[in-house]
Amino acid sequence: MPANRNALVRYKTIDACLRNRLRKWTLEDLIEKVSDTLYEYEGIEAISKRTIQNDIQMMRSDKLGYFAPIVVLDKKYYTYDDPNYSITNIPISDSDLLRMNEAVEMLKQFKGFSHFEQLNEVVQKLEDHVYSVGKKKAPIIDFEKNDNLKGLAFLDILYQSVIQKKAVNMTYQSFKAHAPNVFPFHVWWLKEFKNRWFAVGVRKANGSISSLALDRMVEVNLIEEINYIENQALTPDEFYKDVIGVTVSNLRPMNVLLSVVAQHAPYVETKPLHHSQQVIERHTDGSIVVQIRVQHNFELEKEILGFGEAMKVISPDFFVKVMKQRLIKASRRYEI
Repeated sequence: MPANRNALVRYKTIDACLRNRLRKWTLEDLIEKVSDTLYEYEGIEAISKRTIQNDIQMMRSDKLGYFAPIVVLDKKYYTYDDPNYSITNIPISDSDLLRMNEAVEMLKQFKGFSHFEQLNEVVQKLEDHVYSVGKKKAPIIDFEKNDNLKGLAFLDILYQSVIQKKAVNMTYQSFKAHAPNVFPFHVWWLKEFKNRWFAVGVRKANGSISSLALDRMVEVNLIEEINYIENQALTPDEFYKDVIGVTVSNLRPMNVLLSVVAQHAPYVETKPLHHSQQVIERHTDGSIVVQIRVQHNFELEKEILGFGEAMKVISPDFFVKVMKQRLIKASRRYEI
């Protein structure tokens, strides 16, 4: 972790402690909490007393613009003199706001280019934030987020492993495992699905491709000793073309026919379940039948079950039986 990011983690941890007024914080308590946080994020085991003391002085000063009102009670307990203070509430200066506006305008120039389509959401987020800060009003756009999602601290090192073409030493514990496993992993790309992140790659040459959830990672470190196994030709679009979600297998894709009630038909048409979706039938009552060509996986079942009684599998027959059994088991859970 770069030194400036290391320091930012320390400042944010100290800030979180001092905002928690349900307990008293000694200098030793702060050292322990910061050490635990850095160990969780980066495996750094020891933080000196001098480092935390310097951090407190830095937060109090004007060097970072924090001017944190940190006081010591009874010559022992650290807290904020202002119970509503937080370093995250520091107002943006006019010059910073001007630079952010300039950045937004520059990024907006790329909106029309296909290669920068993924920048659109980033630009919208930044533009909305600048507007809300400048006008001192609530944000207009509320993007989906999960601040408590585990593993996001590993995104940067996993990204760098692909850029630098270096393997990582992965400590990973699946939901089914009783203890973590440690193994080398060669990341090819990062995948996000329904606000959950995955590192996709291989453990060894000619090995099967794995999707490892970041929230199940315990520790990730770059390693120099192992030659990186490069992805020669496979693209994410090609890899996921026959699936919903991230679970890819050797199963042949199948044509799935789905009956959708009239109330949900417009939603399914405007937001297709899969890029292969086609409307096969339209009925006078407004209901429709759509077809998708996908592999059978957990995400497919979950997507269909999410529509409840509004969607029904028509074919293939084995898949009808699978979904029927799942619904029977679900209904039994409601029986008294």
